[in-house]
Amino acid sequence: MDAHDDTPDRAHQRPEGLSDTTVEALGALSKALEMTERARGRLYDFHQLTGGADLELDRAVRLLREAGHPEWAEKVRTEILGRNVIPGHWTFQIVEAYNDTYYEPFKVLEKSAVGELAEGRDHLYEAEMKEARRTAGHPAHTARPDSL
Repeated sequence: MDAHDDTPDRAHQRPEGLSDTTVEALGALSKALEMTERARGRLYDFHQLTGGADLELDRAVRLLREAGHPEWAEKVRTEILGRNVIPGHWTFQIVEAYNDTYYEPFKVLEKSAVGELAEGRDHLYEAEMKEARRTAGHPAHTARPDSL
């Protein structure tokens, strides 16, 4: 690459004929998938926190017994420990259902749309935003890592 060539790489340049509206639509689709990724992370947080709480109940049961409260230990053990979080489901089953029913089909659809409509060029909306916002010639505003 020429030392003065400071343009985005081909993977981040709009294919010829791709409309502004299509670029914006793919950007919105990508943003929605990214939000889904964050929601999925929170679902895993829910899964792990609930599982951790359930394991901590073992300690609570033991300590209640040691403190002379066997009836409360048994109540915690039988009423809460190992309980379904929604009817018929532990958290791992909720995560699996979310992944199979929503997350995986969404990922496949988004990749397909980018592949078919933008020749597989991802993040075009963001790449064009970067171009519009950077200061040409500034060393901290280069188009790509090898532009220096």
